[in-house]
Amino acid sequence: MPAKKPPFKDRAVEAAFAAFPQPARRGLLALRGLIFETAAATPSVGALEETLKWGQPAYLTPETKAGSTLRLGLPKDGGFALYAHCQTTIISDFRSLFPDAFAYDGNRAVRFDAGAALPREELTLLIRSALTYHLNKRG
Repeated sequence: MPAKKPPFKDRAVEAAFAAFPQPARRGLLALRGLIFETAAATPSVGALEETLKWGQPAYLTPETKAGSTLRLGLPKDGGFALYAHCQTTIISDFRSLFPDAFAYDGNRAVRFDAGAALPREELTLLIRSALTYHLNKRG
């Protein structure tokens, strides 16, 4: 089942997505849908805010402050990526679960080839861990 496609509430975010080249845009929109779907299925996340940080679509949990920011963007050498704050353990924890299943950019991103299929189940784990990062670190 494909990720839900919520409407854009922020015209600047919508314009950022429109500016991404195809087929990277298709992958980034799929990640966006998966982020919203995962947030909706995880009650401790609360309302999700979609905004721009450094010109990239970013996802925050301002209501609960449960999560660490996720961003979507294009690496300089191609493809597309899901970025997490590099001073968290989000990417390194994910890499310990799936060391060879993904391409990583240090502790800051999981990278994808443009046009690649996204493994929803695994990425849901990554997204949920980011959106609840501060809850997990407190407990």
